[in-house]
Amino acid sequence: MDELRRLGPRLRAARQERGWTLDELAARAGMSASTLSRLESGKRQASLELLLPLTRQLGIRVDDLLEPRDRDPRVHRSAIRREGMTIAPLTREESEVRAFKITYHPDAPERAPQTHPGHEWLYVMSGRLQLTLGEQELVLGRGEAAEFDTAVPHRMRAAGARPAEVISIFNSVGERLHLHTSEAEAE
Repeated sequence: MDELRRLGPRLRAARQERGWTLDELAARAGMSASTLSRLESGKRQASLELLLPLTRQLGIRVDDLLEPRDRDPRVHRSAIRREGMTIAPLTREESEVRAFKITYHPDAPERAPQTHPGHEWLYVMSGRLQLTLGEQELVLGRGEAAEFDTAVPHRMRAAGARPAEVISIFNSVGERLHLHTSEAEAE
C-alpha cells in the first residue's frame, strides 16, 4: 500500500515535467481536473480505468508510476540550458523537494524579477552570484548561502565575468515555475 501512496506524486511529477496544468492533462485524458487532483494528492485510489488514459497521454507506462523493488539511487535526468543558465537536476522528478546545480553564465540576458509561491534555498559553490531580492541587491561569493520566500520579487545572475555555480533547493511549486519552459532543451 505504501507504493500506491507514492503513485500520486509520481503522476504529478510526470505531468509537471511536460509543463501541463491539471486542466490540460485532465482534458486530454477525458476526466475532470478534480479527479486528477485527487489522484495526485492521494485522496482518490488509483484504478486502471483512470491510470491508462493518463499514462497514454503522458507517454509512459503504468509501471513507470510504481517504484521498482531494487531502485537505483542514482538520478538519471538530463541537464537543460535555458536563458543563460545550465540546470542539472540532483533529485528525482517525483521528489517533493527538488535540488539542482545551476550554472549562471555571465552572458545571460537580463530578466525581470519574478514571484511565485514557494521557498528557495541556495549555496554558492564557485563564482559570484548577484541576487536581487525585493529592494536588496546582494552579491554572494563561494561558500555563502541564502534562503528566501519566492513570493518576494527575485532574480539571480552571475556577478562578474565568470560563471556562478549554485546548488538550489526548491519545493516542487518553486521548481516548476523556475525551470520548466518550452524553450528548455536537453544538453
